Amino acid sequence: MWAVWATLGMILILLILWDCFETIVSPRRVTRRIRLARLFIRYSWLIWSGPSRRIGNRRRKETYLSSYGPLALLVLLSIWAAGLVVGFALLQWGAGSGIRTSEGPLGFTKDLYLSGTTFFTLGLGDVVPRTPLARFLTVMEAGLGFGFLALVIGYLPALNQSFSRREVNISLLDAQAGSPSTAAEMLRRNTNDHDMEALRQLFYEWERWAAEFLEIHLSYPVLAYFRSQHDNQSWLSALTTILDTSALAIVGGEGACKHQAQLTFAIARHAVVDLSLVFSCPPENPKKNRLSPEDWGHLGSRLNEAGIRVCEREGAYEKLAALRQMYEPYSFSLGRLFLLTLPGWVSDAGRMDNWQASAWEPRARHRKKRLPGEGTNEHF
Repeated sequence: MWAVWATLGMILILLILWDCFETIVSPRRVTRRIRLARLFIRYSWLIWSGPSRRIGNRRRKETYLSSYGPLALLVLLSIWAAGLVVGFALLQWGAGSGIRTSEGPLGFTKDLYLSGTTFFTLGLGDVVPRTPLARFLTVMEAGLGFGFLALVIGYLPALNQSFSRREVNISLLDAQAGSPSTAAEMLRRNTNDHDMEALRQLFYEWERWAAEFLEIHLSYPVLAYFRSQHDNQSWLSALTTILDTSALAIVGGEGACKHQAQLTFAIARHAVVDLSLVFSCPPENPKKNRLSPEDWGHLGSRLNEAGIRVCEREGAYEKLAALRQMYEPYSFSLGRLFLLTLPGWVSDAGRMDNWQASAWEPRARHRKKRLPGEGTNEHF
């Protein structure tokens, strides 16, 4: 039986070390579905997000859901550490419990205690190994525990930096495309006197953001569960807004702006499709059309006010529908998993941006005021 316990301990240690390597060290996307980290994150999210469906207040709901990402990461690290401690305790137990203690009889609890103090490099001395094999296992666990703690210390700052880089550009959408962001506002606020150069430059910047976003979330999938600072912003909303705006520019744009829109659309669509693969979200068409013919007419009216005639092109709606079919099913499926709302195409009239709001003044009071640049293509 001791050989069985030792074998189980070795298997547990190897499984946790491999899972830790794939999650923290390896920068490549792991396609294997049966993984400790993946199973824990997926099912713990289902349990955590269940009660949120009964929370009516949007802000309270977002506050509740935003706690999941950091907590899940800390619990996962604790599970890894506890698994390694138990695994080495099983090895000590399977090796015949070659330890010496100053009090009490020997047993698995003593092996577990020795393993815990060794893994966290406490070295209390009340339980010590007495056989060569027990000493060898103790030295191995001490080195592994030291390396594991160093890996975690280096992993958490890298994760926080990646989250900050993602959120910087999402925050920039506040002034560029409204809060929440919409394609109509992005076009209206970034075109001046039919000059599309500013929009072309914006597409270029968001092409780079989409590529970095894809790389970060393939390396650290847990970041997808970290929600944005404001409850009307999210990484999925930003990514979908970029796809919406790029699709509109492809349908009605010309020259360099249209070419850059195609490049941005390609990398943004690549990001949303790859994330669907990572989180096992098959594409699913939304039950409600995000841009019905009536909404299309409203969108055209808003853009016409800014001198943008994108919607007046022949067959523009059909061409846009074909482009939307390339990414909307994936965005909708990801939205269902992460409980994130996809953005609209046209913002509500008189809705304030986040930068215009203040915690000291009610939003309702500001909504009655005319926004700077309302009805024109200038926002400031």
